[in-house]
Amino acid sequence: MKITLAKTSPLLQRDFVFGVATASFQIEGAADSREACIWDTFCATPGRIKDGSDGLVACDHVNRWRDDIELIAALGVDAYRFSIAWGRVIRADGSINQAGLDFYIQLLDALKARNIKAFVTLYHWDLPQYLQDEGGWLNRATADKFARYADVVSRAFGDRVYSYATLNEPFCSAYLGYEAGIHAPGVQNRQQGRQVAHHLLLAHGLAMQVLQRNAPQALNGIVLNFSPCHPASNSAADIRAADMADQYHNQWYIQPLLEGCYPDLLTQLPVAEQPQITAGDMAIIARPLDFIGVNYYTRTVYRANSKGWFSDVPPTAPPLTDMGWEIYPQGLTEVLLAMHRRYNLPPVYITENGAAMPDSLLHNQVADAERVSYFQQHLQATEAAITAGMRIDGYFAWSLMDNFEWAEGYAKRFGIVYVDYATQQRTLKTSAIALRELFAGRQK
Repeated sequence: MKITLAKTSPLLQRDFVFGVATASFQIEGAADSREACIWDTFCATPGRIKDGSDGLVACDHVNRWRDDIELIAALGVDAYRFSIAWGRVIRADGSINQAGLDFYIQLLDALKARNIKAFVTLYHWDLPQYLQDEGGWLNRATADKFARYADVVSRAFGDRVYSYATLNEPFCSAYLGYEAGIHAPGVQNRQQGRQVAHHLLLAHGLAMQVLQRNAPQALNGIVLNFSPCHPASNSAADIRAADMADQYHNQWYIQPLLEGCYPDLLTQLPVAEQPQITAGDMAIIARPLDFIGVNYYTRTVYRANSKGWFSDVPPTAPPLTDMGWEIYPQGLTEVLLAMHRRYNLPPVYITENGAAMPDSLLHNQVADAERVSYFQQHLQATEAAITAGMRIDGYFAWSLMDNFEWAEGYAKRFGIVYVDYATQQRTLKTSAIALRELFAGRQK
């Protein structure tokens, strides 16, 4: 199978960046050479991970990184997006783990030698447990410690990094971790969720100051996830519910960054559930960005509930991914153009897009035709947004390889490369081959 775009497609122009993406806890393993993080604790709690697994070995990337870099290079990508494990770099006593820094420096040098741009994410959810023990993201001081971590990393990496993202999907850290409770640390408390969201954004702003000072040559920004919020019916109540959900899940994170304020929905929360905001916080959060990363997977549908709030309506009609998510490519165009119309945006990258599918390895092949179709449709959706006048500078497939999929464990496979977890053998899926052929056919 092939992914086909017109030769004149803006995605096939010389300056458009194609890449693949991973995250530290999901692939690295080598847990004995870093500090424990909140996901280690979460995994060790019975019933939290669906298959009872953990990230202690994962894809053993720390030991197999050289082969993995060759794999990335063989795909013909322009860029590799990956995250740093905070606990691999800074120890519980505050000292710097030079061996941990050296691991990433070797990785960066190998990428540079192959002319692959390094897109580094500082925080992809794996907060060191020693900081969680001090209150984690509920503790305002964690934002200052994040700025120090950003300083250590950016000084050590020098000019090796093409782009820094402070945070990946603060929505997931705040909402899934502190309100829904399905991600680490597994809390269910709205006020805590709102406070964590604020401290995360504050941490981003403080780190941006550091990055702009230490790495002015890099593109420095943040990665947010978006999902269009649609009403379950044409009723006024459901339409209002969908708008509230959009404010709560989407605008809550981008509006402070670009306009220096939270959505109006903030004032509709009981005072006891509103975050505590210190004078000057919003100005720190709203520092200018070199880029915004957009992660997109599916849309969400909402109905009004009896509490005057919103409830999501899970999809049932196919096509669905193995996560049970609706395949809705037009939603990507929708969220992009909605951002484009509403905000004065910096350059945008699609930093994650992909699908979990029920992959099987047969005769050393993985025929994931549904994933190939998914990429085809979402690349065309990206193309549509550019054609409508929006600036989008790149697209990253999620993910490079099958890995630890958070609360789902190893049961769900998002990779374009199949991983046999027993042997750590990597096998290119049909989707990887299709993307490789697409990249090879671009203008040079």
